[in-house]
Formats: sequence, structure tokens, C-alpha cells
Amino acid sequence: MDNATPHDPDASGTDETSAGRRRISRKGLLKAAMVAGAAPLLAGGGVALARDTVSSGGDVLLDPTPQCDDGDDPTPPQMEGPYFKPNSPRRTSLVTSGTPGVPLTVSGYVFGRSCRPVSGALLDFWQADTNGSYDMAQYAFRGHQFTGADGSFSLTTIVPGLYPGRTRHIHVKAQAPGGRVLTTQLYFPNEPRNNTDALFDPRLLMNVRNAGNGRQGTFDFVLDVAQTPGPTDPPTDPPGGTWAPGTSYRAGDRVTYGGVAYRCRQAHQAMTGWEPPNVPALWERG
Repeated sequence: MDNATPHDPDASGTDETSAGRRRISRKGLLKAAMVAGAAPLLAGGGVALARDTVSSGGDVLLDPTPQCDDGDDPTPPQMEGPYFKPNSPRRTSLVTSGTPGVPLTVSGYVFGRSCRPVSGALLDFWQADTNGSYDMAQYAFRGHQFTGADGSFSLTTIVPGLYPGRTRHIHVKAQAPGGRVLTTQLYFPNEPRNNTDALFDPRLLMNVRNAGNGRQGTFDFVLDVAQTPGPTDPPTDPPGGTWAPGTSYRAGDRVTYGGVAYRCRQAHQAMTGWEPPNVPALWERG
């Protein structure tokens, strides 16, 4: 059983493969909407998600993980391991200017099963130092934080070192307010030991790229929590006419496209490729 942490809300190089691109998830489209149409675009016209296609050490093309698209599985759990300590300090940085190791930032979002952001979600991280050792006396390389109103988080740390039997990984416990604790681990792409670590799960690979003298990783968690539609602005009355790129839509606005009526699910600025039939994260029939 998980050890619950009390909930108290108060590019230069790359490790990504370019063999192909995965389909866009509702989660990714919601992320794009969060930044008001400012999300970077892939060459094929899709939205760049937190986890682009990565390799588990070979040429394996991974399915999008995790997706919260219409009932898909949430982020898979993993064992806690022997090095967890409760009551970690609340902080978003686990390092100081003199901490040895390769600098690493890990960022992303926490979503629920309906692809909506989870604000105030607890994320409790712990990891090995650059030599592969865990601090069991104090709280080095341990810390918890809470997601922002948009479900986002950011962690400043270093690339963890290796120790016998394991590939590089970061432990994390994730918990929505009042929800159950998910205990899992995050992995790095193209690590030789990924192929020999019995616990390694390619669905938990971060998207990692080189950034100056350090690295940047991204990952989105999907927690197994039910979500219902939140309050929206009153729907446009009369209907907002025919959908058109460049138009700013509010939640509740209604448009027609191809002779079918749609209602806006989340405020965003429309762009080509985001036509209502293609983006159920932003539009629903009705």
C-alpha cells in the first residue's frame, strides 16, 4: 500500500527520435489552449506535446503515454522502493549553485481522467545523487510541491546517478486533493540500462533534451480522478456563426461547421487544423 503524504495545498541537442509523430491527444490540445494558441507546432502541423515520440533504447516507436482521451489508462504505478521518506520539505528546487551533477529541470502538467488540469495536486519527488546514493539521514534530493491553477509543475534538480540493478530514474508520488496517492517513477530515453532494468516501463519515459550545460525533461501525469465539467460562461446567444480560424472563442460559445452545431468546451483562439470535428478537447456537438 502506498505511504500517503499529507495533502496541504497552501535547444541544442536532443534525446528525441524523429522517426515519426504520434496522434494528438485531448490532453495535448488542452495544453495548447491553456497557452492561448501560443503552443509550438510540429512540422506536420500538430501541437508539440510534453512527451514527443521517444525511444526506449532502440528504434521502438512508443504510443502516446499517458493519454486521458475518453477513458484511456492513467499514468501507470510503480513500486515505491526502499528509499522513500515521508515529510519531505516543500520546495521546487532540490539543488544549490554548488550541487555536483548535470543540471536537470523536469516540468509538465497533471490532468484528470477527463483531460482537465488538476490544480493543487501534490507531487513528492525523491532520487539518487550524481553518485547513485540516496540520503537517508536528511532530505537531500527530496522535496514536494503543488501544481498551479493550470495543473503545471516544475522541478529543478540534477540527472540522478546509476547504482547496481537500476537504470536512471526519479521517484514521485502524485495525489489530487483528497484523492488516492499514485506512486510511480520517471525514466530517461536512450539509457543503455533501460533494456536490463526489470522495473523499467517505456510508458513512463520523459521527453528529454539537452539545454546548455544541462538537460530539460517533460512529462504529464494523468491521475485516476473523476472530473465533471466546470462552470462556463453563458453560451453565445444567438449562435456564434460559422467557425473561423483566428477567432477567439469562449467556453460555451456555439458555432456551426460543415452544417453541424458545436459548443466550445474551453476558451482558445482558433487556428487552421483545429476545426471542431478534429479537436474534441475544444468542441463538442450540440
